Amino acid sequence: MQQEERKKIQLISYLQLRNLIGATGLLLPLLLFIGNWYKTGEISVENSISDYHHTESRDLFVGVLFVLGFFLLTYKGFEAIDSKFANFGSVFAIGVALFPNDSPTKWISTMHFVFATLLFLVFIYFSLVLFRKKSKSAPVNPSKIVRNRIYLICGIIMVICVVGIALGKFILSDDELDNSNLIFWLETVALIAFGFSWITKGELFIKDVLDGGSKV
Repeated sequence: MQQEERKKIQLISYLQLRNLIGATGLLLPLLLFIGNWYKTGEISVENSISDYHHTESRDLFVGVLFVLGFFLLTYKGFEAIDSKFANFGSVFAIGVALFPNDSPTKWISTMHFVFATLLFLVFIYFSLVLFRKKSKSAPVNPSKIVRNRIYLICGIIMVICVVGIALGKFILSDDELDNSNLIFWLETVALIAFGFSWITKGELFIKDVLDGGSKV
């Protein structure tokens, strides 16, 4: 009986951690916007999420990314591959925070974009592959089917956003990018999709219909 209670507590911990990871991604753009407005009194949107590094919201930007990195580092999942990619995500999130995109040193700003790209690729891999895996020892229940559709949609949205950012940088001029804030909005949509996929995995909205919760 005690062993079953420990398993239940551990499962709840996994679900709560997933929800925290998702909430971090969901709230990041909003927190940066509100933080900068609170400090400066001006309502404005930066050209990208990373551009908040040189605003009054810099400490918030770095702090949230470190929190996300810590959450990902402590996330283990049910299989070793989940932990491995979460660890990758942790390193990339901290890398985005430590290597500012507006650095006058070329290799530092380059590393920022490398880490940011890899971080989004990890998010996409979780949604399209890891979250959609099915247990071989348990039947697939209706709630798992619904969640898998959500993971798929979220993953596709993130892919579209990442491709859109790349195309925007290639097709549009710097002035056009600045005036449209295209990168900021695409990054925001991608982070919302990332956050929603993790919250879905945490069963905040769609709970597993089988006793014991989701095993994948």
